[in-house]
Amino acid sequence: MGLSQIAVIVVGAVLIGFILWWFFGKHTEEAGRATINGNDQEATIVVNGGYSPSTLVLKKGVPAKVKFDMRDSTACLSHVVFEQLGINKDLTKQKITTIDIPTDKNQTFNYACGMDMFHGKIVVK
Repeated sequence: MGLSQIAVIVVGAVLIGFILWWFFGKHTEEAGRATINGNDQEATIVVNGGYSPSTLVLKKGVPAKVKFDMRDSTACLSHVVFEQLGINKDLTKQKITTIDIPTDKNQTFNYACGMDMFHGKIVVK
C-alpha cells in the first residue's frame, strides 16, 4: 500500500467522521431571552445564514415583540413562517421586521424559512 493510498484512507475517514458529527452530533446553543421593559418584552433574532439565537425564551403573560434583523440576502431566508400562528412574513421589505407573539400560556412556536430548511423556536414559559 502506497503513501497516497494511506493518505486517501485517512482523509476519507476524517470526512466520514465530520459528516457523522455534523448530522448526528449533539449541537447546543444557548437560548436567547427577551428584555422586559415595563409591561412589554422585546427580543431580536438575527437572520444571517440561519437564525441567531435559534431558540428564544419569552416570559408568559408579558406582551412580546420579536424583531427579525435581516442581514442575509439568501432567497431561502427571505421569509419567516410561523405555521401555528398563520404568519408568513417577507423579511426583505425592511431591515427589521417585528412580529407579535402571544404569551398568554406556556407553549412553543416553531418557525422556519420559506423553504423549511432553517428552523428556530420560541418558547413561552
